[in-house]
Amino acid sequence: MAERAALEELVKLQGERVRGLKQQKASAELIEEEVGKLLKLKAQLGPDESKQKFVLKTPKGTRDYSPRQMAVREKVFDVIIRCFKRHGAEVIDTPVFELKETLTGKYGEDSKLIYDLKDQGGELLSLRYDLTVPFARYLAMNKLTNIKRYHIAKVYRRDNPAMTRGRYREFYQCVTMTIAGHVRKEIPSALCIDSLQVNDRRILDGMFAICGVSDSKFRTICSSVDKLDKVSWEEVKNEMAVLLQTPAQAGEEPLGVGSVAAGGRYDGLVGMFDPKGRKVPCVGLSIGVERIFSIVEQRLEVLEEKVRTTETQVLVASAQKKLLEERLKLVSELWDAGIKAELLYKKNPKLLNQLQYCEEAGIPLVAIIGEQELKDGVIKLRSVTSREEVREEDLKTGQNRDFNFYYGYFIDYYWQKWPDTTPFAYKALGA
Repeated sequence: MAERAALEELVKLQGERVRGLKQQKASAELIEEEVGKLLKLKAQLGPDESKQKFVLKTPKGTRDYSPRQMAVREKVFDVIIRCFKRHGAEVIDTPVFELKETLTGKYGEDSKLIYDLKDQGGELLSLRYDLTVPFARYLAMNKLTNIKRYHIAKVYRRDNPAMTRGRYREFYQCVTMTIAGHVRKEIPSALCIDSLQVNDRRILDGMFAICGVSDSKFRTICSSVDKLDKVSWEEVKNEMAVLLQTPAQAGEEPLGVGSVAAGGRYDGLVGMFDPKGRKVPCVGLSIGVERIFSIVEQRLEVLEEKVRTTETQVLVASAQKKLLEERLKLVSELWDAGIKAELLYKKNPKLLNQLQYCEEAGIPLVAIIGEQELKDGVIKLRSVTSREEVREEDLKTGQNRDFNFYYGYFIDYYWQKWPDTTPFAYKALGA
């Protein structure tokens, strides 16, 4: 170690000598001679074996999510969660890992896909494979027989991933399950939309009727659907498209990701954890949100649609220098009023740069503070897209939907705070 440290010091000194000669514009021959000495020293030093090289990558079957991708995911989750809540569902959560014995033997052949953890503190643990078995354990532990819940969380499977088809080793599962208890089983089943195989042609006929399939093509289309047991959905879909004469939209490629939802009854699952083996009627639905994400992301790429990654409603900007304190005070007041606002983290940003930031981030409004505005006791509220100043009449009449929220702020909050001013008036800070 001491010998290596000495060589590293010699390399450092020789490197400084070479840089000094170059700055002094020494002769090329002298610089070349000293560079040769530096290379010999580096060759003697050799590679540092203590510094291991590694590849920066995510583990197989996992991925990172950019702000744009997370914005899409949050919107998809919001749609799903609002639907669950609209039907009176409650939310729960369970640990990301369970006792190994809790999960063992519950998944048949798929049990080999469970991730086992090393022994920690005398307990054999495994990462959860899905959200259904942990939920059954939760019910048995808490002796619950009637609950309507939804659960959105990550699960882990040691599977062969197919990233483009939305199949990962770490992924979100979105589950809703109604526990029927002592009510009639068919009622929760009817309320839970699940992808079950029902062998009744009349149901299929009804689905086609809703989709606009004419009576003359009912049986032909049904024959195509019957082929699903033998050929892929892509082949059946293409055949149906030809029969119905509905060619795919130009520029769009079919997105094959497999099923996006599945469900069924789980009447015997809770009894596996109950000491007395009591059965609790259950029916549930699982949504393959990762596959939905894949579809949405691919469509956004095709359409080149811009996605906002923030929800900022207004940017507080300054027209001149030395107005950082004023910007900070105004943005703080906007936050207190419940308005999503921000400012550039620079002491004296140029107004053009602030407006460009608004355009890039999709922020609809900019509140401008300048020396003249402070002198007049007002704030200029400007539309980012049109660069036009927003009038009070626009806010009162609701002519522009982007400005409606701001009217509420100035009338309901700001004007009440300073009753002796007009809605757009702004008292000089520090006055």
